[in-house]
Amino acid sequence: MSLFVSHGAPTFALEPGLAGPALTELGKRLTRPAAVLVVSPHWMTEEIRVGVSETPETIHDFRGFPPELYNLDYPAPGHPKLARTALALLEAGGWKASADETRGLDHGAWVPMMHLFPDHSVPVFQVSMPTDLGPASAWRLGQTLQPLEHDGVLIIGSGSLTHNLYEVRWGDPNASGYAREFTDWVRAKVQDGDHQQLIAALEEAPHAKRAHPTTEHFLPLLVAAGAAGEQQPGGLIDGGIEHGVLAMDAFVFQHPA
Repeated sequence: MSLFVSHGAPTFALEPGLAGPALTELGKRLTRPAAVLVVSPHWMTEEIRVGVSETPETIHDFRGFPPELYNLDYPAPGHPKLARTALALLEAGGWKASADETRGLDHGAWVPMMHLFPDHSVPVFQVSMPTDLGPASAWRLGQTLQPLEHDGVLIIGSGSLTHNLYEVRWGDPNASGYAREFTDWVRAKVQDGDHQQLIAALEEAPHAKRAHPTTEHFLPLLVAAGAAGEQQPGGLIDGGIEHGVLAMDAFVFQHPA
């Protein structure tokens, strides 16, 4: 099983909106995973690195937000054994990868995890995104990690369904038309299991360049979809659109009972 979650702005930790309660409800329905693997655009490296810390720290990798955000902590344990299993899969799949014994959890990991598993009892580790990752290789990265499902690992691609920070309107409840059109197009392709169109979304979807001036927040969706397999449809968790332009949808690949 795999998930894509939109983590939006760091304030998602304090302002759950529609998406936060929906993720919490999903977490209650899921079979408890042995560990959660998160791929986030807030850890990008030239070659893939895998976090193998037993006690990953909570990284506050943002500036200019309310002081209470910097006091939040998500003290979930790591899972070095499963992280090294992921590392072995990556190496066997032809990826250049290495272990990182000190890296903690960036906000692309711990913010959505606060909603999904608020008791922070499920182990979490991260796999970095290579800086040269593209849509097709993001899909392949997910495929490479897919066998971890047999070890009870829940693979999460954490990004944002739309991510144009130049147009953010803080607190504005009115969704921009272009963000809605892009979101509706991607929703349809996910729910149809049309992975070829998903891979081409940044070229084919309406307003793609405006919805994603840079690609790194869309690619985790392709990692999650790739981990689910070809033609595997995804179930929608409607997160609404926050601050005018940040679509907060999540997708569940392989539905829980």
